[in-house]
Amino acid sequence: MNQHGGIIKVVDWSALNWLSVLFNTMEEFVRASTGGAIISNLATKFNWKDPYTLDIQLHPDVYFQDGTKYDSDIAKLNFIEEKRWFAPHPPGTWLNFPDGSEVEIINEHNIIFHFTRPEGLALGKFRALHQANLLFWKYLGFGYRKLGSGEGHW
Repeated sequence: MNQHGGIIKVVDWSALNWLSVLFNTMEEFVRASTGGAIISNLATKFNWKDPYTLDIQLHPDVYFQDGTKYDSDIAKLNFIEEKRWFAPHPPGTWLNFPDGSEVEIINEHNIIFHFTRPEGLALGKFRALHQANLLFWKYLGFGYRKLGSGEGHW
């Protein structure tokens, strides 16, 4: 607490409150337009090199609420953390990326995803690959830091 304010406690008993919190605190590489098209968000552009390889350029001047910079390192960490679970998404495992998929950091704002099979739904799945800062993963991690698993508690 500081001189400018206090602690805000949000109470929402809705079974979907996680979704509201998520969409108001995290971003993704892409979003869906009102017409349903995939559009850039944290990614400035994306390019398929072949059916197994997707090159993503990240916005260069993005910062988290705590002031830390968003870059390729944290983007890779988000991918790794979410791949740890069998079912990281309430809508189902169809949002999972193929086992063995990896991220290669090219530079601070360029990453390449290497999939083990053609991944035609990757851009849609990236809408559900939420980008959180290091503190989130260190202390919360969608509940598995406290509960031992990020699955099943929603």
